[in-house]
Amino acid sequence: MREAIIERETGETRITLKLVLDGSGQSDVNTGVGFFDHMLTHIARHGLFDLDIAASGDLEVDAHHTVEDVGICLGKAFLQALGTLEGIQRFGHAVVPMDEALAEAAVDFSGRPFLRFEGDLPRGKLGEFDSELTEEFLRAFAVNSRTTLHVVLRAGSNLHHCIEGIFKAFARALDDAVQTDSRVRGVPSTKGMLET
Repeated sequence: MREAIIERETGETRITLKLVLDGSGQSDVNTGVGFFDHMLTHIARHGLFDLDIAASGDLEVDAHHTVEDVGICLGKAFLQALGTLEGIQRFGHAVVPMDEALAEAAVDFSGRPFLRFEGDLPRGKLGEFDSELTEEFLRAFAVNSRTTLHVVLRAGSNLHHCIEGIFKAFARALDDAVQTDSRVRGVPSTKGMLET
């Protein structure tokens, strides 16, 4: 099975994360940041990954360290679960509407970490989740999974709808990229390797 368990403990957070790539969308997520838990559940549900996360952090400061460190752990988990990257489709893309919001995500498990985040995401807070943490989470994931990730918010005015659309598009793009294809021999690259 393609799965990973990641544990991370710093002076700011303590996280245990379990990921099963070939899952059914089940999740058990508790980070102490309610809206973030809701978004992580969307990743599991719409990517059809099984995802368990138990995180505690310095929420008396703010949610930044918790959100970023969960992104680090989730990125590491994808990289570990994919192993050699042999036989995967490598690329994934999704466009997802959420009422007036429209979000797009494209991912490449290239071994070259990069995030481009584009769009007028409204500033604000949903519970303890600052909207700017969306980009921080995605950057932490991209760097630690060694993926190239482009996320574009094409339209939207309601902050909840915008961020939820982004997370759903991200989940669907991930699902595409990690699928195996029996026609792919070795790693999907003309170089015969993906950067590591």
